[in-house]
Amino acid sequence: MYWLLNITVLLLICASVFLLGSFICFMLVFYSANRPTKEKYPIPAGKIYDVYRDDMIRWIDEARDTPYRKVSVTTSDGLTLRGKYYEFIKGAPTEILLHGYRGSALRDLSGGVARCRAIGHNALIADHRGSGESDGHVITFGIKESADALLWVDLVTKEISPDAEVILTGISMGAATVLMCADKKLHENVIGILADCGYTSPKAIIKKVMRQLYLPPFILYPMVRAGAIIFGGFDIESASPIESVKNSRLPVIFFHGDADTFVPCEMSRENYEACPTRKRFVKISGAGPGLAFPA
Repeated sequence: MYWLLNITVLLLICASVFLLGSFICFMLVFYSANRPTKEKYPIPAGKIYDVYRDDMIRWIDEARDTPYRKVSVTTSDGLTLRGKYYEFIKGAPTEILLHGYRGSALRDLSGGVARCRAIGHNALIADHRGSGESDGHVITFGIKESADALLWVDLVTKEISPDAEVILTGISMGAATVLMCADKKLHENVIGILADCGYTSPKAIIKKVMRQLYLPPFILYPMVRAGAIIFGGFDIESASPIESVKNSRLPVIFFHGDADTFVPCEMSRENYEACPTRKRFVKISGAGPGLAFPA
């Protein structure tokens, strides 16, 4: 009987350690305190961004000063997501732009607003759940964000500009998000996808970052996945950009900087090769994470 008791105690200890590890992983990877930054210019730190700092400051100032309409949608789980709509030409194509992991619309997409204005597109920049001015505290690496993107499509096609063409645009996690929309039933006004430095799957990018930090994926990744399921209410393996893009009916342009140290350029190449529709892969020499446009 003592051996059975010892085994039971050992199993309980292992389960407790695994559960605690899963909670810690959830907090580190998926949880967002969601406190809008008080920084005037929330530009990421690092030498690779310093080269473009003046441009980023100018784009942020322009995005703040340019007239826009505050917009919002409500998710199926009751969160209010917030964004800004910039109309430069009535009835022109509208880009729905989505930002990266732990970023915000203002930080990551102000340059996109400037680009849209320059080419005659209207722009809707949106904060993901758990980011910027939107509600929520859980980042899901595109799993739930891709469903949220469809709400922004509905807003544009039903309320803002029903006759306008729509383009889904994203950077990093935002790119993964719009690629995960590729196999969904989209409004006929949606004509294409622009994906800048998107990863192939949540699993692949999480394991890549673990290896980059010299952490053992074979030990930690099961905890990360369990943390997402138990504490976040989603499975990070339930969808992926590379699987969704295999069933895309839309043309897709893939952008990626070859100096991206976060999401490897090769991931966009893999997504490109998996896409069966009209497509283009654009590799930007010297561009770091999310820097294809300024580079």
